[in-house]
Amino acid sequence: MISLQQLNALDQAEFTRLLGGIYEHSPWVASRTWPQRPFASLAHLQAAMAGVLDAASADERLGVIRAHPELSGKAAVRSDLTADSRSEQKGAGLDQCSPEEFVQLQEGNRAYGEKFGFPFIIAVKGLGRQDIIAALQRRCANGLDAEIAEAVTQIQRIAGFRLGEKIGG
Repeated sequence: MISLQQLNALDQAEFTRLLGGIYEHSPWVASRTWPQRPFASLAHLQAAMAGVLDAASADERLGVIRAHPELSGKAAVRSDLTADSRSEQKGAGLDQCSPEEFVQLQEGNRAYGEKFGFPFIIAVKGLGRQDIIAALQRRCANGLDAEIAEAVTQIQRIAGFRLGEKIGG
């Protein structure tokens, strides 16, 4: 963990290196946030990072969405997830799916990806496997604009959890 005071003192390269994974494979969010230092609180930092994503172009936001792995998808099977994603999925028990749950997730991921063109994203912290499967099935009924908005909302929640694990008092 790093303190907020230490974080505020970092140069842009080190700030970006440290926070570059807060938004999956999208270090540009951290890089664009750096000039807004100093951050008075973790909430201020989180809001600044969220504001960078909100101000980004539609293509950039879609890039952040598409950078996320499927839950229990190919990257998880290949053990090719970022450390944060692996920890988050494990914390939700997705590494312990029954064969039936695994099939439900695989089929849901396929249907969702075909419909929307990006992976299903949900902040899994505090959710169980059945909660996640139910949300996947429910959200497949959304329209594209609603689902882009929901994906960004979920990404912002994930970012908040990740920041909380990296930044201390």
